[in-house]
Amino acid sequence: MSHVQKLTTAGVLAAAGVALSPFSIPVGVARCFPVQHMINVIAGVLLGPAYAVAMAFATSLFRNLIGTGTLLAFPGSMLGALLAGLAAKYMRGRLVPACAGEMLGTGVLGALAAYPVAAFLMGREVALFAFVIPFSVSSVGGAVIAFVLLTVLMRAGIFKTRMPNRQNGL
Repeated sequence: MSHVQKLTTAGVLAAAGVALSPFSIPVGVARCFPVQHMINVIAGVLLGPAYAVAMAFATSLFRNLIGTGTLLAFPGSMLGALLAGLAAKYMRGRLVPACAGEMLGTGVLGALAAYPVAAFLMGREVALFAFVIPFSVSSVGGAVIAFVLLTVLMRAGIFKTRMPNRQNGL
């Protein structure tokens, strides 16, 4: 995939993330957004880690600018996209490691990185592990949706030319 194709795909995925931002679920003090996590996995698999992180940043930025997101979107989505992209890259496009990377990146690392954002930037009193459960619920849901969607599209032959390094298997 060329640089222009990757940039265009990242833009379309970011736009989809912003357009679908009303489909969020409030869980505790966080707003869970499984669609963003689905998009992170798709971007990680199709585009790689750098474009996936850039797409997650752009989505979080635009969601915050239009009032459909919070500052907590930045650490969660960006770390999830990074780990999904790295897992997909080093595991040759396999979906299970990419989904696991999203769940670990957002559900654990992103949740822990959200603590200083909530405590210092948003002025909220929260426990260190307050975001682990809501972020994990959201990222697991999004990863499952991405796994099903990408599996169906790959079996239909949609991504054959876009994923030349993909090995057989999940």
